[in-house]
Amino acid sequence: MPGLGVRPSGGDGRCVRGDALSRLDSIAPTPPRTLWELFLGFLSIGARSFGGVLPAAHSIMVEKRHWLTPADFTEVCALCQILPGPNIGNASIVLGKRWFGIRGAIVAFLGLFALPYLWVLTLAVLYTHWVARPLVSAVVTGAGASGAGLFIATAMKLGRPIAGKPAAVALIAGCFVLVAIARVSLVIVMPIALTVGILFSSRGKL
Repeated sequence: MPGLGVRPSGGDGRCVRGDALSRLDSIAPTPPRTLWELFLGFLSIGARSFGGVLPAAHSIMVEKRHWLTPADFTEVCALCQILPGPNIGNASIVLGKRWFGIRGAIVAFLGLFALPYLWVLTLAVLYTHWVARPLVSAVVTGAGASGAGLFIATAMKLGRPIAGKPAAVALIAGCFVLVAIARVSLVIVMPIALTVGILFSSRGKL
């Protein structure tokens, strides 16, 4: 039924949401045209970063503003993952530098952290006064659960551009097993994953 936002069942029953995400791959990216647009974009990401900034970054940069394709976003996140510091903080510098040089890197970074910095200071003061109340504990628990859900959803979006490559899926699964199940340190897993990724890429499997 068109009014329900679902494609009529013609075999696979996929929803329009899935089709919309697929079309993002074919949309040509349109980077920000001015430093002000860049600042507002990252300010919006920072303002929506409750439970983690990665879901908000994907929503704004890929789905709404079309600054990046899903594949571009995944590649930038992969690069920033191996650098010290927060992923999206690194991404703001990388992308700002790519689009506007040093000024862009500074503007994007400041836009990303301006509001969270103020909110953290405010919430820290309030938390010290209300931490003993059961309601505060419930709110923190709920925020943690919602944040976990957002990260799972974003991880699925990040995996879409490479989901059709068996070597990439095997590498993802291997890293998950080592880190989440075997509890191997990232310091050990990261160099191994990079080496295997380079090997697969040199053979055209990634």
